[in-house]
Amino acid sequence: MIKKEIAQHFLILCAKGESRQAFELYVANEFKHHNAFFKGDRESLMIAIEESAVSSPNKVFEIQRILEDGNLVAVHSKVQLEKEEITLAIMHIMQFEGDKIVELWDFGQAVPETVVIENGMF
Repeated sequence: MIKKEIAQHFLILCAKGESRQAFELYVANEFKHHNAFFKGDRESLMIAIEESAVSSPNKVFEIQRILEDGNLVAVHSKVQLEKEEITLAIMHIMQFEGDKIVELWDFGQAVPETVVIENGMF
């Protein structure tokens, strides 16, 4: 499986609330992440993803584009959360060693009701 496919399957599993399976299949034991809202370890992010699935069980996750460059994969996604009734533009950057994700950066921006940009966010 190429890294782009691993990243895609990992994010789809996480969006469905299957973070334990996603982490078991694709995340290295020495994994670290850079999400400012959670500790930087594997376990805390996996649990946060599970909790997100419980609070928004019907979220809609759509990958808009995915890029691979060496050991890095970038994924631009659109997420619709039903509870908050907001849409998010999200960027995940994953660093790989072999076929395992060893580091993750994620950034999100709520899509405002009224946008000035004529090109849209997606």
